[in-house]
Amino acid sequence: MGEDIRLAAVVALAQGMAAAHGSRETWRAAAAGACRALGGSFAALSVWERELGRLRVLVNVGERTAGEEEFPDGEAYPVHQFPEITEFLHERWARGGEPNAWVETAEGPAAGVRPGYVHQRVAALRRRGRGCCVVAPIVLNGRAWGELYVARRAGDPVFGREDADFATVLAAVVAAGIAQAERLEEARRLAFTDALTGLANRRAVDVRLDEAVERHKRDGVVVSLVVCDLNGLKRVNDTRGHAVGDRLLERFGSVLSLCGAMVPGALAARLGGDEFCLLAVGPSADEVVMAAGELCRRAGELELGEGVACGVASTADPIGPVRSARRLFRLADAAQYRAKAERAARPVVAGRGGAEDPVVRLADETPSGRTAERRQFRGRRP
Repeated sequence: MGEDIRLAAVVALAQGMAAAHGSRETWRAAAAGACRALGGSFAALSVWERELGRLRVLVNVGERTAGEEEFPDGEAYPVHQFPEITEFLHERWARGGEPNAWVETAEGPAAGVRPGYVHQRVAALRRRGRGCCVVAPIVLNGRAWGELYVARRAGDPVFGREDADFATVLAAVVAAGIAQAERLEEARRLAFTDALTGLANRRAVDVRLDEAVERHKRDGVVVSLVVCDLNGLKRVNDTRGHAVGDRLLERFGSVLSLCGAMVPGALAARLGGDEFCLLAVGPSADEVVMAAGELCRRAGELELGEGVACGVASTADPIGPVRSARRLFRLADAAQYRAKAERAARPVVAGRGGAEDPVVRLADETPSGRTAERRQFRGRRP
């Protein structure tokens, strides 16, 4: 393969990883790009999980055989079956060598292109109808991160020394792409996480709620929102200091997370200050109301604070059409204000009022198109 072709392959690999969104796309782009660059028929990317002593396969691309899934859940191999990962990197590389790639063939050792003979890889090549493979260690931040594996069909030309050297270059490009992806993932995580409680933040709720309401409009999926206000935080801050107030917020965040786990897939979030919420997409309104009731009960048992005021709004209840995230949020928020005004020990649920309860109606727009507030939700203590 000419130098220009290989340079183009390196550029294509780097561009593919840079364009990926999320970890899985990054892994797929890395394996697929390396497979094309080396003229392989199959490629895999694996990570070394030190604490478990195993190589776990992240992605398989190309011509997969029986049992090889694109994103396998449980494909992993004890590292003692592949001693070159630990011995080569930690013994040879630690002494100043380079983490070079090597070649295995279905016939046994490939002279001059590998650090040692690994029977398990040879057996795997034969079992899967492949003739050879090149294995390149991936080194990230000065430590062995995992490996890049590219194979060719039986009967295709065997990888040579130049291919192994090129695979080493590709592994370095993959390492740089993975490092960048991990930095972006961390930045995204921080952007959507409340620093004090570790819950999701308002930005995460806004994004998820917008998506959920679109699903509701398209497919009729149930979307439920619990908005709650932690009572007594100002008193705690004023009398015992903000450090104690932060402790109250953290403890309530843990309670919210625990109660949110009662509802499959619910997102627990801190909106800011003493305001929190639960967002559920799919589960029934009754499940969400039950979780909100448990939240009220547990919050009332906290040593600090004065319980919580909870409002619930669900598209499964008679609250009128929900055409925007803003509308559902305003309904839940209004229910929460009512719970706070009444010092309710249980959630107030929009749309579940009796004849004796006043009716409050909210709407995003009047018939004339102007934004306005109308009476449109019924609040009661269930």
